[in-house]
Amino acid sequence: MKTTALRRSAAPVALAAALLAAFLVLLSPLSASAHDALVSSSPAADSEVEVLPAELTLTFSAKLIEGEGATEVVVTDPDGNTVTDGPATVDGAVVTQPLVSSAPAGQYHVIWKVVSSDGHPTSDEYYFTVTTGSEAAPSEQPSAAPTSAAPSEEASATPEATITSAPDATEESGSTAWIWVISIVGILVAVGVAVWLSVRGRRGRAEAGSDASSER
Repeated sequence: MKTTALRRSAAPVALAAALLAAFLVLLSPLSASAHDALVSSSPAADSEVEVLPAELTLTFSAKLIEGEGATEVVVTDPDGNTVTDGPATVDGAVVTQPLVSSAPAGQYHVIWKVVSSDGHPTSDEYYFTVTTGSEAAPSEQPSAAPTSAAPSEEASATPEATITSAPDATEESGSTAWIWVISIVGILVAVGVAVWLSVRGRRGRAEAGSDASSER
């Protein structure tokens, strides 16, 4: 009789442990799939600056993966001309993109692409505004007379951004929150089932004991 009672009382605990382990196994790969998000930028999105800064910085939520072609930043002026000055550099979770020393006033377009710490590429875009701008100072000495040869199409062509947009960080954080909610609900259900089975087993044993007492 004691062996049977012990087996019945251990059954709810084993069931709850199995359900909890299943939810943790399902939760781990889903939460690991969330990409790193952009935490801050300078200049910030939709902000206004007097002149174009010497560099643009992007700060992410985790250390990025470096490598050839892993990080790309394109910044264009109101006319669509690129104002980046050399490639972007990565230092942990911070991306730094040098910019040209002079640029006109107007709205600037930033497009970035990085590789998250989970190995997946992510990208996005935003705008900021230069209110005053700065132009290169004219030289005091007259320059040499320009040649009559027109620039070739390849030399005058403006590079175009080809970075594809990635899922918004807000959507990723929302999906992560739903994963946690579902997991917590599942754990509560498992605990509830375990408690119900335990109470039911105790009632059964109590009724069996009372029947045995009455028979005696």
